[in-house]
Amino acid sequence: MQVHPYNARTFILREDLCATFEAPFIYLLVGSTKALLIDTGDVADPTQMPLASTLMHLLTAAGSAELPWLVVHTHRHLDHRAGDGQFAHLPNVQVVGFDLDSVRRFYNFSDWPNGLAQIDLGDRTVDVIPTPGHNETEVSFYDRNTGLFFFGDFLMPARLLVDNARAYLTSAETVAAFVRDRPVTFVLGGHIEMNSSGELFPWESQYHPHERVLEMTKDDLLALPAALRNFNGFYTHSGNFILIDSMRILIVCAGLAGVILIALVWILVRYLRRRSRARRLRPATQG
Repeated sequence: MQVHPYNARTFILREDLCATFEAPFIYLLVGSTKALLIDTGDVADPTQMPLASTLMHLLTAAGSAELPWLVVHTHRHLDHRAGDGQFAHLPNVQVVGFDLDSVRRFYNFSDWPNGLAQIDLGDRTVDVIPTPGHNETEVSFYDRNTGLFFFGDFLMPARLLVDNARAYLTSAETVAAFVRDRPVTFVLGGHIEMNSSGELFPWESQYHPHERVLEMTKDDLLALPAALRNFNGFYTHSGNFILIDSMRILIVCAGLAGVILIALVWILVRYLRRRSRARRLRPATQG
């Protein structure tokens, strides 16, 4: 596991590509009364990925070993919550559920996906914004102290996988309005799937030569709504964004495969009928 201190109370962690092609990023924010962990990664086994023990070491080094922890998720996909089990039996740790009902209840979102919540870490406030589109449970986190904006798979230097294009656009417009008059130091997402030239690595690749940096900018965030408005529903490369609706592509491919299969069966049946007819006619012609 890689650990990159942003400052003395903010840490960027990453699961190594050798352990998982997802290589997700995990974020630890430390306040004066509570520590916040955003996502728990793609690897459950603590012997392979010692997330909990790594965090204990970081908090001890920061003089915050006695603080309670709050563990949250950007969304419910397994590569962002597989490590939850490492915290299940630790004292003074609260793990927020990843299903939509748990998310709505914990943040008190009564009119999902509208609303804004706050997490008070003590001398450090984190705003929580519903951002469905990639996944219906997605939320994003804005740290007022550092100006860092933490996203899961909603915005990152990678494939932006669209589950619901309308919801994605609405969320992007909401976030753009939120940051318009706020400072954004960096936008930090859940994965990197591009090289420094903006080209995608092969899907599930565990080899990332000349990998692009993680951080994106406020300008990227403000440009996202326009890119989503131009999304054709399947695959669109717009500026710094590559938008893909993989489920719709799969459905279309499955439909085309079905049509081709039906056509092949029809051709085969016609061919067999013609051969059968030819065989029946041959003796009569010879007689």
